[in-house]
Amino acid sequence: MSTVDLTEATFEQTVTDNDIVLVDWWASWCGPCRMFAPIFDEASTKNPDIIFAKVDTEAEQGLAAQFGIQSIPTLMVFREKVLVFAQPGALPAASLDDLISQARDLDMEEVHRAIAERSGAQA
Repeated sequence: MSTVDLTEATFEQTVTDNDIVLVDWWASWCGPCRMFAPIFDEASTKNPDIIFAKVDTEAEQGLAAQFGIQSIPTLMVFREKVLVFAQPGALPAASLDDLISQARDLDMEEVHRAIAERSGAQA
């Protein structure tokens, strides 16, 4: 599967409708972003059950500000609508593969329980 471009209009729906979404925050002038792009694209073809999305921070400045993007590339992983990973910097392929495995292996019942406890709600 290839990557999808996210905009302010499509971001929330994409994260809501899919189990795992990886988001690459990038810009065309960013050298590390251009170096990471083929690694991200390759991972998307190896993991067709995951949504691999890109946000052009130049075109989507409001969205980038909403998520506090200060350095690019920044990679975020959403699982069941929960942001479970966010880190600036380009990852090598092996590290991205490991991150994807970790996202798949997360005990989301435990994650949702922890979130509920922090917010004072019942799990």
